[in-house]
Formats: sequence, C-alpha cells, structure tokens
Amino acid sequence: MNLDHAGVRVALPTGWEARARLQPSNRPGARGNLLLHAATVPLPAERGDFGSGVVELLGPDDVFLSLFEYDRADAGKALFAAQGLPALRPSDFSTKHLQRTADGRSGGQWFFQVAGRPFCLFVVLGSHSRRAAGAARASALLFRTTVKELSG
Repeated sequence: MNLDHAGVRVALPTGWEARARLQPSNRPGARGNLLLHAATVPLPAERGDFGSGVVELLGPDDVFLSLFEYDRADAGKALFAAQGLPALRPSDFSTKHLQRTADGRSGGQWFFQVAGRPFCLFVVLGSHSRRAAGAARASALLFRTTVKELSG
C-alpha cells in the first residue's frame, strides 16, 4: 500500500499503517504544512501531532513515526541545515527524548530539509532495549519515502 499526500510518497512496508493531512496555515491563502503519522499499530482517529494517543499502544517491537513539516521560510534556519531524510542509528534513540518516559520506550528527533521543505521527524520505539530492531524498522520506512519540491 502507498500513501501519497502533499508531495510526500511512502510505500508502506507490510505491517505499517499511515495517515497524512495538512495542518492549517497561519497565512491566508497559503497551503498548509504536511503532518504524516505512520505506525506498526492501528492509528486511532484522535492523536497528537507527536504521537499522544498512539505511543501508549506500542508493544516492545512497535514503532511510531511523525513527519511534521514546517513553513518553507524556515528552511533557511540553522535548525534545518541537514539535507535529506536522516539515517537512523540505534545510538540516536534515548529514553530521555520523550515527553513522558514510560514502559521502557525510546525516542529520537531529527530536523532537516528535503527539496527545500523543512521537517521534524520524531520516532518512538516500543522498547529501548530493542532499539536496534526498532531503528531498522523505522529506517525501512524512510528508505521507501520520497519528498517532492512543491511550487508556490
């Protein structure tokens, strides 16, 4: 199955579910920014931008990913200097990267830009002790993700 929304395409690996929408823009007439959620558990209809309502459902081998697009004007900021989708390493994940630490989960956060579009990627793994496998699952999803430049 594929998800294709606002210039971002994800060829979902088996066992993943994804949904995307545009966040409302603060600028009249401007296109909103993409918010994409993907997980190895069913995504509830109600969930926070960075996974509240979903991460509580993760088992030890599950993964949640939030790809949050910022305004195009932010692409020139130092925070988004990294180019391309990040490579996820198990050492990038920590129990301290989560708003609420519970049940041994682990998280990681990356800021970057692709095709002139600035993003934050936030990933939660169901188990810090199994972060090598979780990082590999999240990486497999990113490997199957493409971002197109948008006009306007």
